[in-house]
This record gives sequence, structure tokens and C-alpha cells, in this order.
Amino acid sequence: MTTTAESAPAEGTAGQATSHPGQDGQQTTSRAMPPTAARVADLTKTYGSGETRVTALDSVSISFAAGEFTAIMGPSGSGKSTLMHCAAGLDAATSGAVFVGDTDLTRLKEKDLTVLRRDKIGFVFQSFNLIPTLTAHENITLPLSIAGRRPDPEWYDTVIDTVGLRDRLGHRPSELSGGQQQRVACARALMSRPDIVFADEPTGNLDSTSGAEVLGFLRRSVDEFHQTIVMVTHDAGAASYTDRVVFLADGRIVGELREPTRESVLDRMAHLDDAVANGTLR
Repeated sequence: MTTTAESAPAEGTAGQATSHPGQDGQQTTSRAMPPTAARVADLTKTYGSGETRVTALDSVSISFAAGEFTAIMGPSGSGKSTLMHCAAGLDAATSGAVFVGDTDLTRLKEKDLTVLRRDKIGFVFQSFNLIPTLTAHENITLPLSIAGRRPDPEWYDTVIDTVGLRDRLGHRPSELSGGQQQRVACARALMSRPDIVFADEPTGNLDSTSGAEVLGFLRRSVDEFHQTIVMVTHDAGAASYTDRVVFLADGRIVGELREPTRESVLDRMAHLDDAVANGTLR
């Protein structure tokens, strides 16, 4: 099946109860849908031209609800990293629209896009992307320093204590383990309180113990800080930490899974791989 964009509510506040008449004329209560942190609409991304043209994303529409942890999964070459990069404003769409909140990134000038990425979007990548000559503290606060801002002391303490690296803040990346480096990268992504955090294979270079520490931190940031996270992963265990898994194949969304478990994700991926291999994917 193909999943289309979920519309954000036109009115109301996330989590507010709203009432409406039931079939018997009595007022019934329902809970409003959470607002949308980011979405893409009819997003297409192609590379090359003529006979060498490759369609990485084919008219994809999807929304990411505020305060939700979403995993993007699919076979190699399915378009999952391309979707994340376009949604995060790191790569330009060939056609379609990309929104963070109510702002269409495809209509922004490069300077305005740079400011939006700095202030509204957090990034966590597989390779950590830490500056080797800076301490953990300096890496964590780097985006704010570039913007000429100081971190909010209370928020800084909250993030540092949650990531569990207070005794390592004076150490440079080479003096930290891989898991500690990735937790520094996670703390950096959260320090500006972005509207949404994109994580591209954040546990791909980590052992299972370090990976679980990072995933636990991301899960806590959703549950305790109400952060919105979109994570590309190939790992069913990592996907089980999320609220929702979206599956891509051949540049299209082909399904999703709510409240995933490792087993349910593995089962869905096995069916998806078979469909791709047999040419029966619709």
C-alpha cells in the first residue's frame, strides 16, 4: 500500500480534547491529533538526465507528528537517506514541497535555509561529525556559538545529565569511546531545542551496548523532552525503539508499522525484500 501525507489539524492544540455530537445526539469526546513537525508533499528527487536518469524518490508524501519517534527503513537504494536529506533541507527536491512547521524549505533562499537548519533542525549522523580539536562541551555548544548565542543553563544541564557525559565534557573526541562521541553528537543536536531531529544510521558505527545507550537517549528525548525524531536505520532492533516505522522501496512509501517490535519489523522487511526480488511490489 502507499501511505500519503497525514494532514495536520486546522484548529486546536496537540493533546486537547475536542467534543462533537455522537450518533445519538450526545456529545462525545475525542483527542486532537498532534501538530505536524515536518512533512513532504509529492516529493520527487531525480539524479542525472536522459538514459542515465535515476528516480530516487517518486512523488512521496508523508508527515512526521510532533513528539513522535519515526524510523525510515527499506532495502538498499530504496531512497530512505534521500528522503531524510531532502526533508532536512540538506538536499534540494527536484519537485514537490518540504515543510518544517509551516515553512516551505523549497521556497527559501540559501541564507534563510541555512538559518532555519541551524535553529529549527538537529542532525545526528553515523560518522558523529565532531570537530576533533574541540572538547565535548565545545562540540555540544558549537551551533549556538556560531549563532552568537549562549545555551540556556537549565536546558544545558538537563541535556548533559540525560546524555550522561558530565565527567567527560573536557575531553576531545579522540579521548571518547564511539558511544560517547555519538552521545555528544545527540546532545549537540538537542542543544538548540530544534523542532525536529534527523538521525541517519546513528548506531551504524557502534557496538550493541553503545548503540543501545544512544537509542535509549533518543527515546528519552521523545518521552521526556517531547522531541520529534526521524531516524534512518537498517536495524530492526533500533527500529523497535520508535513509535512508527515507515517502509520505502523503489523510491515510494509501501507501508508503515505502529508500535513496532524487532520481530514485527523483521517480518515486514522479509516480505518487502521478497516482493522486491520477485518484482511483485506494488
